[in-house]
Order: sequence, then structure tokens, then C-alpha cells
Amino acid sequence: MGKASRRRARQQERPTRVRPPKAEYVERPFEGLAAETDLVAMREIVPAATIPVRTTADHGGADVLIASLLPDLAPALRREDGTILVGMQTASSSGDASRDVAHALLRALELEPGQPLPVGGLPEPGPRLQDILDPGVEPVVTVHEDFAYWLSDEQRGEADVAQAVKDSAEQIVPTVHIDSAGSAYWCRMGREFVRWVRPEDPEAVFDALARLHAARESAIEEGTRFVGAFRTCGLLVPVWELAEGTEADQIARPLADLGARLDAALAIEEPLDPDARRARAGLVSRQVSLR
Repeated sequence: MGKASRRRARQQERPTRVRPPKAEYVERPFEGLAAETDLVAMREIVPAATIPVRTTADHGGADVLIASLLPDLAPALRREDGTILVGMQTASSSGDASRDVAHALLRALELEPGQPLPVGGLPEPGPRLQDILDPGVEPVVTVHEDFAYWLSDEQRGEADVAQAVKDSAEQIVPTVHIDSAGSAYWCRMGREFVRWVRPEDPEAVFDALARLHAARESAIEEGTRFVGAFRTCGLLVPVWELAEGTEADQIARPLADLGARLDAALAIEEPLDPDARRARAGLVSRQVSLR
């Protein structure tokens, strides 16, 4: 037998490696969920927040807290008191963020109290959050000042743990959910800003912002200015810079008024006029895409 024949024979003897299928890329992974915009915010801009959810009866009817961030970027953990937390900000992700979170949630149902879910390989195609969450549970976001939500009440009473929680709060960007304006979040990063996750098609949001910008109505109030926008998870997140020292409660009403103007602009079906087209070009030039 010649060398070529022996080589072919060895190749035939080797077991064929079958690569597991990968979750396909989904540009807007949380579409269809009532909490879509808040989940996007927790994944990208909110450092410490939770949303209570419940799995469907087919998946155990379990109460779970979806959280922005968990210790060591863990995908999930079960607290000492039995509460299951699933993280939005993790160390790895596939092409479908909804599948990633659902995969971690289902694995977390089997954890013991006090056990974190280890980071594993990327999940294969399977159920997504849209498939496993009970739509009858209202998703209400709670923004936290620290990471105490990682711990049971009993753990929080321990002196060293309480100090660690206090120290963690100093590392968190101060963030407040503005209830009057959907998924709008005030934050303080040297200066104060508002970042607003919009549920509409990004191109439609740009058109509406352009109409307002051309009419000099895109600011939240006097002393604020629109500074740009970024795209993430298939949605647009416009950003405004506030007057220095502005607190979150001071902009609740002005932001609601801006929301009404934006909704009215979104409802216009006529093409943009020349001024709005020029404004749109300027707005689009200032956008970035996170993922």
C-alpha cells in the first residue's frame, strides 16, 4: 500500500467530528417581550437592576429575578434563601441573547442554595425567553443603589458582607429609572445624562428626532441637549446631556413632555422636509452600534 493509500485509510478510520449547531444571530433578541426595552437597558447601561419573572407551567412555574449583573459575571446563581437570579451581563454570548439568558435560567433551576452557575460553552439552539416566560406576570424593573440583591436577608446582616455591599455601591454609576418615560434612565457620569431605550424601529425614531431637531424641540428642557444615540439589540438609545447638577426627579415632567412630542412626530407619515433631512444626517453621523 502506497503512502497516499495509507493516508486515506487513516482518514477513514478517524471518527467524524460533528460540530454542534450554533444559535443563529438575532438582531433584536428580546422582541415580543413586555420588558424588552428594560432588558436591553439592563444588558447595556444599567449596572444594578432586577425584574421579577415567572416561567410557564411547562417549565415549572418558577419565580426568578432577572438581574443586570451577578458576581464574577456569572450567568446565574441561587441565593442562600433559594431565590434564583439570572444575569443579563455575562462573560460570553452567542448570536441570540434571548437564547443565552433562557439557557442559563433553565440550568439555574437545578442549582442548590448558595450555588452559582458556572460559565459554560455557548448554548445550542433551543427555547428562548419568549418561549419560557409567563406573559401574565407584569415585568416591573427595580434599580438598586448597590449589589445587595445578590444576597439573602440573613447574609446582609453579617458585618463583613454589609461592608462589602457598601463598598460595591461606590463603584456603581448612579442610575435612576424615570417612571414617566418608559425605559428612560438618568445617570451621573461626571455630568448628568438621560439614556432612553426606544421600542420603535430605529429608522422611525431617527425620523422623529430629526423633525424635532429641525423645529428646535429635541431638547428635554432649556439647558439640555441631544448628544447622540447608539444602537444595541436592534433598538435605538438616544442620549441627552442635562444641565450640570440636574437630579432625576427634576426631569420627570419635561421628559414626559418630550415623549409626547416624540410620539406625535413618530405618527407623521409625510416625508421629511429639507430641514429635517439635514438634521437627520447630522443625527445619524453621531450614532454608534454596541453590538
